[in-house]
Amino acid sequence: MPEISYLEAIRQALWQEMKRDERVFLLGEDIGRYGGAFGLTHGMLDEFGAERVRETPISEATIVATAIGASLLGMRPVAEIMFMDFIFLSLDQIANQAAKMRFMFGGRTTVPIVIRMPGGSGSGAASQHSQSLESVLMHFPGLKVVNPSSPYDAKGLMLASIRDPNPVCFVEHKVLYKTTGEVPEGDYTIPIGVAEIKRSGRDITVVANNIMVIKTLNVAERLAEDGIEVEVIDPRTLLPLDTETIINSVLRTGRLLVVHEACQTGGWAGEVIASVVGSPAFDYIDAPVRRLGGKDIPIPYNRGLEKIAIPQEAEIEQEIRALVGGRI
Repeated sequence: MPEISYLEAIRQALWQEMKRDERVFLLGEDIGRYGGAFGLTHGMLDEFGAERVRETPISEATIVATAIGASLLGMRPVAEIMFMDFIFLSLDQIANQAAKMRFMFGGRTTVPIVIRMPGGSGSGAASQHSQSLESVLMHFPGLKVVNPSSPYDAKGLMLASIRDPNPVCFVEHKVLYKTTGEVPEGDYTIPIGVAEIKRSGRDITVVANNIMVIKTLNVAERLAEDGIEVEVIDPRTLLPLDTETIINSVLRTGRLLVVHEACQTGGWAGEVIASVVGSPAFDYIDAPVRRLGGKDIPIPYNRGLEKIAIPQEAEIEQEIRALVGGRI
């Protein structure tokens, strides 16, 4: 398989699906000639034209509302919110319209929209352009929240998201855009709501999302040299959350750590922990269940402070060693 970037994998999925299905179109700010804030839609205007690559006003509420309306008339729009931080400007449309319409109309209509939203810190974009808000979106029944960590997952989940009859919030970590991995050139999908064990291990289960998956895998490789085998689980989808895979893992390892970049208070780690504690796995837990999230502060602009605000590999390693060694 060819090796491409995370950004190119998403772009490839959009391109292939627009070729396959004429109902699919893009809309968002600066996605045409400029190619999007991160260059992901570069060249798509020339290929598909202004009818299917639609520049919008600087109004996130308008972008999402237009996508909803188009979907109700049979289209399959992919809307881009330039930075995830801006979803608050469209949250009424996302949470009170897109998420609820299928329910309120008794299943007689669907809202097949994808809302792309680059999030996360690490690019020096400061407090208003660096947040991880996945947990906010998890609170609204009717939405699906997808959060890939690899190029392979990004393409497969994007294709699945566009074809899904429900509204999907597709969260992309900005720092992952340049990461690379093997991705099939052809058509394939990854089921929404199915986690993946990225690395098998016997000593502890670590559940992490997007860039924290990469950091945890790096830590796991180092710890293996000391005989500590870490099982790393990537939920890939946070809503619905595949608790079965996580619970079965904890039944084997007896230890659980959940790692995410989002602020620790109110983060999705709490949902994972509650699911495990309320399951048969609770009787097999050999150490305190722990979570490691971002500091409860706005993301600083200063690069040094920005790194301190979110979990780094050294902190993940420290937590794992303490849990496995019984020092907590």
